[in-house]
Amino acid sequence: MALIKPLTTEKAIKLLEMENKLVFLVERKTNKSEIKKEIEKSFNVKVDNVGTHISKNRKIAYIKLKKENRAIDVATKLGLI
Repeated sequence: MALIKPLTTEKAIKLLEMENKLVFLVERKTNKSEIKKEIEKSFNVKVDNVGTHISKNRKIAYIKLKKENRAIDVATKLGLI
């Protein structure tokens, strides 16, 4: 499994509400297409774009969902909100 855990920082919650993005900590060797497939399969949503960032030897994925899918609904399923 490429996804390690969702991030619940202040920035992550702001992105969730304002830009329809989910933020996950992922395995460092995982590429963007693998992240996209796993999110779509796990949460039954359509992903628009995946961006990644490596900081302090951790890989963070910013997953933007299509407009018809709301990130806040996924966050509610995960128990983040």
